[in-house]
Amino acid sequence: MAENNKNIFISHIHEDDHRLDPLKTLLGISGMQVRDASINSANPNNANDENYIKYGILKPRIEWSSVLVVLISPETKNSDYVQWEIECAAAMGKRIVGVWDHGESECDIPEALDRYADAIVGWQGDRVKEAIEGKINNHERPDGSVVDPRETRRYCC
Repeated sequence: MAENNKNIFISHIHEDDHRLDPLKTLLGISGMQVRDASINSANPNNANDENYIKYGILKPRIEWSSVLVVLISPETKNSDYVQWEIECAAAMGKRIVGVWDHGESECDIPEALDRYADAIVGWQGDRVKEAIEGKINNHERPDGSVVDPRETRRYCC
């Protein structure tokens, strides 16, 4: 796969489905083409069993992806699935990147994202692309100002 092509999983809340295409467009404008394995209204998951959803649907898609991207909006912190997806990706040693939604002011983020994110960046295409590529490794506020450094703990099973 060419360097500017990435397999990603965009972790998000259902209410933010409409923000996935703008995020992928933003990356495309910056020269990165992505294949997104996340579940959304265009690619629905009709299962009802939580364990099947997590281990039969989501986990294989996260394994396929090279990076887990978390779309951050005010309600993201309340999603058990987003929390689980981040922890799953961390256990696999995946790169984890948080992206503040367009126009978002700083809000609380999921605990697992705070703990495991390799980078958190604002809605700027080049910044998001560089965070996915591993060229940015810090936590930023939506305006791009840097948050004080913190230790990222990783556990492999």
